[in-house]
Amino acid sequence: MKRIGFVVNPVAGMGGRVGLKGTNGLANEARALGAEPVAPKRASEALSALRALPSASQIHWITCRGAMGSDHLGATGFPPESSEIATEPPSYTSADDTKEACRAFERLGVELIVFCGGDGTCRDVIDTVDRRIPIVGVPAGVKMHSGVFGIHPATVARILDAYVQGYLRVGDAEVLDVDEEAYRRGEWSVRLYGTAKTLVEPTLVQAGKMLFAEVQDDAMKDEIADHIQEITEREPDTLFLLGPGSTVEHIANRLVVGKTVLGVDAVLGGKLVGQDLNEARILALLDRYKSAKLIVSPIGSQGFILGRGNLQLSPEVIRRIGIPNVIVVATPSKLNATPVLRVDTGDPELDAAFAKKEYLFVIIGYRTSKLHPIHA
Repeated sequence: MKRIGFVVNPVAGMGGRVGLKGTNGLANEARALGAEPVAPKRASEALSALRALPSASQIHWITCRGAMGSDHLGATGFPPESSEIATEPPSYTSADDTKEACRAFERLGVELIVFCGGDGTCRDVIDTVDRRIPIVGVPAGVKMHSGVFGIHPATVARILDAYVQGYLRVGDAEVLDVDEEAYRRGEWSVRLYGTAKTLVEPTLVQAGKMLFAEVQDDAMKDEIADHIQEITEREPDTLFLLGPGSTVEHIANRLVVGKTVLGVDAVLGGKLVGQDLNEARILALLDRYKSAKLIVSPIGSQGFILGRGNLQLSPEVIRRIGIPNVIVVATPSKLNATPVLRVDTGDPELDAAFAKKEYLFVIIGYRTSKLHPIHA
C-alpha cells in the first residue's frame, strides 16, 4: 500500500471567473462577487478517474476532515477504511491549515503529497515539506505556472496509477512565485521560488512557464499585429475579446487601445468597450453584440490557451463565441518551443470538442499561419 497525503484548498481558483486574478487573501471578496468553489469539482474529477483504475485499491490516503479532503474521497466512492484523518480544519480555511495538514502528513509517513489548488497552494506545501516529500498538483487555481501540476485533473489519476505501479521516478521541478498584488495591477512579476520533488512524466505533468524575450520576436509581433488589425478593420461590427499576455498586448498597442496585460479586454470598431472583464461582464457584452471573436496566445512551453490565468473565459463564454472564432497567435520561436496547444476549460465536452479538431491554425506573422496540434 502506498501512503499518499491528500489536501484540497477549498477556495483555490474562486477568483478566476470574477476577474480577481487570484484568490490569496480575497476569498470573501470572491464570494461577494458571486464566485463559486472550483477546487471541489477538480478534486472529484481526479479522484473519480483514479477510482476506476485497479491501483486505487493500493492507496492508503492520509487526509483532512471535510472540504479539505475526506468529503471528496467519500463522494467518489473511496471506502472509509482506505483513509485516515490527519487534521480537523475549521469551516473557513486558510494557508495555515494547508501547512498544518502537510506537517501532519510528514509525521504520519506519507510517501507523496497530492494537493488541489494553484501556485499559492503549491508554495504553502513546499514551505512545509521542502524537498523531503514529492508532490503532485491537481490544477484548480487561477495561476498554475509551476512544473508540478498535472495537465488536467484526470491526468493526475494516470500519474498516480503509474506511481503506484512503480513506473515513475522522482525528479526536480521549478516552483514559481508570482507577485499577486502586482499581477492584479497588470504587472507580470515572477521569480523562481524554489524547486520541489515531483513525479516525472513529461506527457502528463506540465512544464514550467517559459518566458520569451528574443529580439526578433518584436518584429514578428508587429507582423501578427498588422494581420489582426486587418481583420478588425474588415469586421467593424465584430466584438474582439483580447486575452492576457504580451503578444496580445502588442496587438492592442497596434490597435491603439489600452490593454490590461493580464486581463481580458474588449474592442469594437477600433474602440475599447470593456477593460479587465470578468465572466459576467463578458457575457453581458456577448448579449449585446452577436458577432464575437477571441484572441489568445499560448503559455510558453505549457501550451495552454484556455484554463490557465484566463478563467474569465469560462465554458459558457467559449460556447457563446464558438470554437471557430477562437484566434490563436504566437511568435514562431514561442510556438517552436510549445509542442502542443492545450485546453482545460473545466468542461469535458468542450475540451473534447477542441481536441477533436486535432489541429488549430496559429497566426505567426503577417498573413502567415501554421497548423499546430491541440490536446485536451
